[in-house]
Amino acid sequence: MEITEKHREYWRRNLALTAVLLAIWFVVTYVVGYFARELNQITFLGFPLAFYMGAQGSLIIYVIMIFYYAKRMNRLDQEYGVAEGEEK
Repeated sequence: MEITEKHREYWRRNLALTAVLLAIWFVVTYVVGYFARELNQITFLGFPLAFYMGAQGSLIIYVIMIFYYAKRMNRLDQEYGVAEGEEK
């Protein structure tokens, strides 16, 4: 199989999407924890923000990221003609 420019573009867009989602994951996981004292000055739904993020907020963001990645990759697969067909 020869790798064409279309394959390279598909892979570049996949890596760009993955890099953005990993950056969000890093911020939600480590940066929020590192600045927990400062973020606890802010309240969200009646809880200190860092506490909320540690208890529930980060999990919600992770699930949203998974759904977004799956939906975006399905659209990208169809756009580049590499989508899996329905099995009959």
